[in-house]
Amino acid sequence: MIVCGKARAKTNSCLPFRTAFCKETPSKFHMIRELKSGEYRLYSLKKNPKTAKRRNLGTFSSMEKAKEHERAVQYFKRH
Repeated sequence: MIVCGKARAKTNSCLPFRTAFCKETPSKFHMIRELKSGEYRLYSLKKNPKTAKRRNLGTFSSMEKAKEHERAVQYFKRH
């Protein structure tokens, strides 16, 4: 299911990228966005209070690689 990250509507008209939900746990929101170039970018869940933007955690050629890196980030945060 692809939804718009800003309005959470079923369209992606308000943003130049698409935000993806994880198929395994549809209720959990993952910050992996598909760019216009077809690549996927992983963003931090927290916003920077000064800039109100999310930190770029990497750009990947496929969704699988982005999810793999996200798992590595989650592991690193807890160990």
